[in-house]
Amino acid sequence: MDTRTRVALSTALTLGLLAGCGDDTAAPAGPAAGGPAPQATGEPWYDETTPASPGGTTGGTGSPCPVPVSFPLADGWTAKAIEPPKGELAELVGEALTKRGGTTVRCEVDGRPAGGGFLRIWAADSPTVTPRAALESFATGAEETIAGQQFRDLRAGGFDATEMTWLATSPLTEEESRNWALAVQSAGQTLVFAVNEGLITERTDVLPAYRLAVRGLAKGE
Repeated sequence: MDTRTRVALSTALTLGLLAGCGDDTAAPAGPAAGGPAPQATGEPWYDETTPASPGGTTGGTGSPCPVPVSFPLADGWTAKAIEPPKGELAELVGEALTKRGGTTVRCEVDGRPAGGGFLRIWAADSPTVTPRAALESFATGAEETIAGQQFRDLRAGGFDATEMTWLATSPLTEEESRNWALAVQSAGQTLVFAVNEGLITERTDVLPAYRLAVRGLAKGE
């Protein structure tokens, strides 16, 4: 599959074409706890960004986001399972849309109704990969040119976590965007929570929901 086709397919995922139905309607979560105090204002971490107001929770068995953690949803954002494509195009586009750098996408939190973007949760295919290694592979797994990688260790809710930020340049549009991702280990899985700026989203659209989610991480059922 050539680069142009892969970029087009990735764009399709960005638009949520593979998102399933099944919004999570759990009761609103309390204030997120366990997050680090702001320590790096401005580029690239923007820790001064205030987490979004919570409007529910998701995660755990039976939820639209079947991962072994739970986390708060930003008000107006909804969790949807990502289902592999079916039919004639499944073999062609399946991995291009659901696999990235040794991870498989598990669900998507859609903030478009609230004027935001997307938060996606990926699970590492190897149960032994460390959070940092999972992030490094994830960042380089989209056939983009990446630069300016930075890492830090922190607490994310009830977990020790590693966070990464980097700049990615699309080979098709040559547009540069900033990405943020955080990885934790729970119940034998390494999970990656990822957001990015895009052509129609800015950091103020995605960071509040991302900060809320990762600072409120707890063990799922």
